[in-house]
Amino acid sequence: MDVINTIGRRKTSVARLYMQSGNGDILVNGKTVQDYFNSDVLEIIVKQPLEKVEQTGNFDIKINVDGGGPTGQAEAIRLAISRALCEVDAEFRPALKSEGFMTRDPRMVERKKPGRRKARRSFQFSKR
Repeated sequence: MDVINTIGRRKTSVARLYMQSGNGDILVNGKTVQDYFNSDVLEIIVKQPLEKVEQTGNFDIKINVDGGGPTGQAEAIRLAISRALCEVDAEFRPALKSEGFMTRDPRMVERKKPGRRKARRSFQFSKR
């Protein structure tokens, strides 16, 4: 099996993934998942697709992720891993889709409008 290249996005985070057969090493920006995400919850989010299709120790994954915060990055990585697993075996797709791992979350930060303090927050109104 040669290298599979996929991409995952969430908010402003972009994760570029390179997956090949190996012994289960996951590197995020040159660090292990445990070192990069200091939260156990984010580590679980990243590994969810692999555990769902029972392929935890079968692939070496190298990920370059940038933009956004830790949660957006973890969910972008989850989408990229899910897409890569579907390229490996198309039979994984129904299981991953039922969990919602194949869906790109379209929610983005709403832009700030002129004449307002934030996207929707107005300036404080003074009656007198």
